[in-house]
Amino acid sequence: MRAAVLLWAALCGSLLPPINGDEGILHASGNGVTPLTKDYCIAYNSNWISLPSSLDNATFRSLENLTSTVLCDSSEVPAAVMKDKAVVVMRGNCTFLEKAKIAQSLGAKMLLIASKARLSPPSDNKTDLENLSLPVALIRYNDIVDMQLTLGNEINVTLYSPPLPEFDCSMVVIFLIAVFTVALGAYWSGVAELENLKATASPGDRETRRKKEENVTFTTLTVVLFVVICCVMLILLYFFYRWLVYVIILVFCLASAMSLYNCLAALIGEIPFGQCRIVCGNRNIEVRLIFLAAFCIAAAAVWAVFRNEDRWAWILQDILGIAFCLNFIKTLKMPNFKSCVILLGLLLLYDVFFVFITPFITKNGASIMVEVAAGPFGNSEKLPVVIRVPRLEFSAATLCDMPFSLLGFGDIIVPGLLVAYCRRFDVQTSSSSVYYVSCTIAYAVGMVLTFVVLALMKMGQPALLYLVPCTLITSSLVAWRRKEMKKFWKGSSYQVGWMPR
Repeated sequence: MRAAVLLWAALCGSLLPPINGDEGILHASGNGVTPLTKDYCIAYNSNWISLPSSLDNATFRSLENLTSTVLCDSSEVPAAVMKDKAVVVMRGNCTFLEKAKIAQSLGAKMLLIASKARLSPPSDNKTDLENLSLPVALIRYNDIVDMQLTLGNEINVTLYSPPLPEFDCSMVVIFLIAVFTVALGAYWSGVAELENLKATASPGDRETRRKKEENVTFTTLTVVLFVVICCVMLILLYFFYRWLVYVIILVFCLASAMSLYNCLAALIGEIPFGQCRIVCGNRNIEVRLIFLAAFCIAAAAVWAVFRNEDRWAWILQDILGIAFCLNFIKTLKMPNFKSCVILLGLLLLYDVFFVFITPFITKNGASIMVEVAAGPFGNSEKLPVVIRVPRLEFSAATLCDMPFSLLGFGDIIVPGLLVAYCRRFDVQTSSSSVYYVSCTIAYAVGMVLTFVVLALMKMGQPALLYLVPCTLITSSLVAWRRKEMKKFWKGSSYQVGWMPR
């Protein structure tokens, strides 16, 4: 179960990009005494026409809903209906330029094309119609329906495209969550290691500790097999996303409920009150743990039911996700630095390949990693293997496909396993947390570097491309400077001589 859950956690390992410059905003206003307004996402071709950057320079037009026609023939609509108006028609089989030519000849001042499919900017060759002057944009058909239900039948609309912010403050929240989770998970792993080592010095406690031990240790062979299976699963998700996404959602609910229970149970175990027990078969169970299990299951169930509620469900998903990452960083043990190098190196290649190389292979030129993370082909269900924080700066991104800043669980767990190994090495060698602190700082630096490159390049970034070198190089330098590289590389072979102090 643990290996399966970590598998799909590592599948989504890249930060998603901001939206491209060909997405803008349709601002709609009703005609009431206190007019209601609402914004909607549009896709347009910036090579055809440039939209104003704010509402101050925008011109409003009265909207004429002609979604009963596709406007592939000028005889479909009387000319008087369209004169000086913004017209919305269905997509249909004719080209965008053919629709635009007809609409412009009938006096329309703006053409909106309603689409039930995923929005993409118009791509016809404008040289076929040099005299085209009216704005042409695609809008979701569901947004047209919502517009009429919300604002009524008399609606004025305009188009504009505010500049994308260079930096969104939601990235700061993502950064704090990631660094906190890695640092706390690694520290927890060190606490568990200290308890294990103390148990080895007491024969009476050794058997009791062995029964409680829940750690899973990766070997070199399992590391390689794990990465191979990751590649296979990501490809399967790309082709069979519609069905497999629900399997991932189910696994997330089970795994996150278990992880939240383990995290909270560790805290509750330190409270010396409310320890009454009940007998169930041959076992004594604390009553408070029964209530805790019910709470964790309920939290996962509530998320599953309301997972598409963008206003608050992201908070619950992040809480469950943080618990999941903490539990796995603590539970999954890397036996030595050699295994860490192999795992992080292979997953780095995996991340780079599926983000940067696959666009040259796929038919639509899109990255498999980004497509799977965002939900390919406009699928409304998203993989719950990301930390989500709403964008705080207003732009078309808040209305279109990217209202959230995202970070994959894999970008927390994978480097976190190395930080956890450093923490355990500190415990085993009594090295005053120098490896742990250095590797945690290196992780934070790698995250900052990732955000900087993301802002500059404005395209999806495999975060492991920056996190892996930062953490591996820093850990190696510390071991080399302390003349402990041999012990650090081999790992557990030196643990026999440890004695509690």
